[in-house]
Amino acid sequence: MFTGLVEEVGRVWRLEAGEMARLGISAGRAAEGTRVGDSVSVNGVCLTVSELDGGTLTFYAMPETLRRTALGGLAEGSPVNLERAMRPADRFGGHIVQGHVDGVGEVLAVRPEGEAEIWELGAPEAVLRYVVEKGSICVDGISLTVVSVREGSFTVSILPQTRANTNLGELGVGDRVNLEADVIAKYVERLLGPRQERDLRNLERSVEDAV
Repeated sequence: MFTGLVEEVGRVWRLEAGEMARLGISAGRAAEGTRVGDSVSVNGVCLTVSELDGGTLTFYAMPETLRRTALGGLAEGSPVNLERAMRPADRFGGHIVQGHVDGVGEVLAVRPEGEAEIWELGAPEAVLRYVVEKGSICVDGISLTVVSVREGSFTVSILPQTRANTNLGELGVGDRVNLEADVIAKYVERLLGPRQERDLRNLERSVEDAV
């Protein structure tokens, strides 16, 4: 599990395409104490460390991962947000992030607002259904607060600190990003779904009996 608080921005130094993509990333802080087999969030995608050589981490990405995320669009030199898995004693400064991407979004617009910036991100309905104003959303592994929800998109406010310490400093309009909705919203929907269906059936029966 992760918190969405990016520890550092790493760089892709090797990318080998194939049925199983091999991704080599240079890291500093994220490599400290990390061992082969550990989980690391790479742009919001939970990947397992397969090889470790000093400050370089190597991961393998399955075809399913490449289909459902924006990792396939990375190139050598691309910046990536890195976060090691949360430890039980760590402070919980962001929100619950699993590293299981729900969909890929696109940066539609960036406009200044005081010292901050408002970013509008296009998103598929499979993600937007869980997005609420002032709720949490994970964008490329960054825990952000939703400012507003629109038809086909949502907005977030990016502080200078966030942009300077994440890959957002090198992204712009047209770039694709990984999106993960708040897992709590998904569990609530799952739990209430059968009840809503049951209530609807009861309502239909009541109407039929009345007729």
